[in-house]
Amino acid sequence: MMRTDMRHPLAATLFSSVKMEALQTRVEREVKAGQLPSAQFAIAFEGKLVAFETYGSAPHEALYPIFSATKTVTASLAWQAIESGDLDLNRPVKDWISGFRENGKSAVLVEHLFTHTAGFPNAPFRPTDYWDAEKRQARFKQWRLDWAPGSRFVYHPTSTLWTLVEILEQIYQQSFQQLLLDKIASPLALPELFVGCPSSEHSRISRLEHVGVSPTEQDYLSRKLPVPPVTEVTEEVITSYNEKDNRLVPTPGGGGFMSAATLALFYQGLLGYGPDTSDYTESPWKKETVMLARQVRTQGLKDPLLGVPVSRGLGIVIAGTSQRNLRGFGHNNHPLSFGHEGAGGQIAWADPNSGISFVYLTNGHERNPFIRGRRTVSLCNHAADLVADW
Repeated sequence: MMRTDMRHPLAATLFSSVKMEALQTRVEREVKAGQLPSAQFAIAFEGKLVAFETYGSAPHEALYPIFSATKTVTASLAWQAIESGDLDLNRPVKDWISGFRENGKSAVLVEHLFTHTAGFPNAPFRPTDYWDAEKRQARFKQWRLDWAPGSRFVYHPTSTLWTLVEILEQIYQQSFQQLLLDKIASPLALPELFVGCPSSEHSRISRLEHVGVSPTEQDYLSRKLPVPPVTEVTEEVITSYNEKDNRLVPTPGGGGFMSAATLALFYQGLLGYGPDTSDYTESPWKKETVMLARQVRTQGLKDPLLGVPVSRGLGIVIAGTSQRNLRGFGHNNHPLSFGHEGAGGQIAWADPNSGISFVYLTNGHERNPFIRGRRTVSLCNHAADLVADW
């Protein structure tokens, strides 16, 4: 049986809703067919959970690696520094990190770190180097630009977020994890909003598996798409998150571990809901700050793989009026919906028009992006369709 928060006045209606049942069935489909080991989803509205369930081999209380869906959590911490005036989007990164005075990187601005336009998408950074300040600085110094900052969009899996966190730690003189706890997790009463998972919780993490078959070169060519380049997000890297050492590292671009419920409630915070109040009176962010973050800042740039216009705010993707099915949303999502996907099929977004947030997580990482994309669109369509019942 699907678990709901019956304290919410809409819970009973949604629980019996035909459309909620359709969403539940769609989430469960690949698990029942043996194509995924487990999956978990959550719907939240007005600061409360409306639905939360786990299917398959994982227990209901399982935590999942959310990979790049972590980027919104990290970015939202930086939004607070922008709000306070401690972080200026137009300021060069070299003002904080001396290594950015090397190899032509002095033109990289703070804003470029949020929008994947910084020019160093493949810059190396071993996650465990985070624990050693000297190794971190050596990495920043050795990085080189692939193009002029701001001139192109190419997805930066982790490098820019390591840079952003370095700046935040210098501003506040606290560790990244402590900042997340003090400034986001505690105010939102979300103690399991983990980036880097404490060892005491590792037994709850659903173990990652790769499923399906990767497309051939011909599969891409037949769709008139370029074959994706090899990036740092390899199968080996993905499965390394089954290892204790990597689970402990607070990788800001992909090291989040949490439940779908926790992530859905985090997004409720971005919509202005605290644990007990609404309209940003108890939120860690001012409404104006979130609106600033939701502004599209990548006009005129296109995704080099898909050829569609990029629709990026400050660490988030905005659905947009067209082609949102190619940005991690469904055709039925409202254009103002915003969020971020994670490797292997993780979905997380909020809709400021309806007030819902939706999260889907799985430990089965689909190798075929076309299959994964169709599933994402289908799930998002079902979640967005719930609005019609209200």
